[in-house]
Amino acid sequence: MGVNPNLVRKHPHLLEINSVILLQRFSRQNRAIKNLSSIPQDYWKSIHKLGFDLVWLMGVWKRSPGARLQALNAPELKEAYAEALPDWKDTDITGSPYAVYDYCLDPYLGAPEDLAEIRKKLNSEGMGLIVDFVPNHMALDHPWTKTHPEYFVAMDASQAKNHPDSCFWAHGSYFAHGRDHYFPSWKDTVQVNFFSPGLRMAYLEELLKIASRADGVRCDMAMLGLNEVFEKTWKRCQVPFFKSEPGTFGGAEFWGEIIYRVKKKFPSFLFIAEAYWDLEWRLQQLGFDFTYDKRLYDRLLHSTPEDIRGHLRAEPSYQEKSVRFIENHDEKRGLCAFGREKSWAAATVMATVPGLRFFHDGQFEGKKIHVPIQMRREPDERPEAATHEFYSKLLAFCQSDLLHDGVWKLAESNSENLLAWEWTRDQRAAYVVVNYSFEETQGKVRFSGGKELSLRMGAWQSNFL
Repeated sequence: MGVNPNLVRKHPHLLEINSVILLQRFSRQNRAIKNLSSIPQDYWKSIHKLGFDLVWLMGVWKRSPGARLQALNAPELKEAYAEALPDWKDTDITGSPYAVYDYCLDPYLGAPEDLAEIRKKLNSEGMGLIVDFVPNHMALDHPWTKTHPEYFVAMDASQAKNHPDSCFWAHGSYFAHGRDHYFPSWKDTVQVNFFSPGLRMAYLEELLKIASRADGVRCDMAMLGLNEVFEKTWKRCQVPFFKSEPGTFGGAEFWGEIIYRVKKKFPSFLFIAEAYWDLEWRLQQLGFDFTYDKRLYDRLLHSTPEDIRGHLRAEPSYQEKSVRFIENHDEKRGLCAFGREKSWAAATVMATVPGLRFFHDGQFEGKKIHVPIQMRREPDERPEAATHEFYSKLLAFCQSDLLHDGVWKLAESNSENLLAWEWTRDQRAAYVVVNYSFEETQGKVRFSGGKELSLRMGAWQSNFL
């Protein structure tokens, strides 16, 4: 039946949870919990109580035997496993969730029909279920490499010889590994051909099935599906591809066609794009509901308050579709990347400006260990009391309807270190001031309606009232 779109607020809150780690966490506590659908309802209730509208269960799809072998043998991954979990064993390694073997629930997580039950549980709490969609590539041993080789980018013998790390031999052909044009190939994957009409139709069928079992998709490396990006990436290696005639399904922009067709049948189904390279606006125009705001993350991490202010002066329509975050499975833990106090200041910014506010499992407890996505077991970490207390206050503040239904506006200050804004509605207001600097700061902040505050704030201090 799908989550009621009226229950997903404007400027919604999303929590990312690693599916296999979540199940492992619960099964250690209670051996009767053997699949995701048997996780107690009280757990989902507790998430909703924190103010979440959406839960992204990362890595629910069936994983690849070939990708797992790659994950077990890659030296750089072994180093990452040992850093995260010194006593790791082969049984702790599942392979990458971004080398999808099949878009059905991984058997470790439950039976295929269990995904609908998980969604039902979330929907009953007023939350939507978000799952992954990985458009650019599939697992290197995906069944389609045998049954539909035309869906993928192929190389001839000379190209394979010149680019041996970019391809592999299977079923009588050289297939290209998935990649973007800035980094080496992902060797546990096979690159799809976005210009293949058959591939596009097959993807449409997969997404329609997903939309019947979930409320939205987080689309991995979504900008790689843009026609000019795909062409640029594969022209560098002189890899041939086939483009349909203009105006046909295969020749149009992949995302524009796919999103239109899915939303025609499932209007409230959400598309969230992992996106970089200043292509976020383009993806929004093609139908994405939300796109990653990596620029804000980078500015919060490295730039000045004035740079952050400038970023927040972007068009409201763009900001409302931006995904704000300070950590996720691809980035370092917030406390490690920013430091404790600065991470709190950054979290205040990302949680109180317009857009989709994206949090990561373990962020509220102050976890510091980044667990590779190929692992199913997490290390034991004690919660950090001060960080937990900070997030309890921040999330309680963000529950206010003002931060979801109100009008947002930047405020003016005579101090370059102070970031400030307000949310107003029906003569009510909520105010946020952050000293985004490593020094004590004194200054005045002027809000609309003539309200003025004089403040002396410590380094990285946040005030929300």
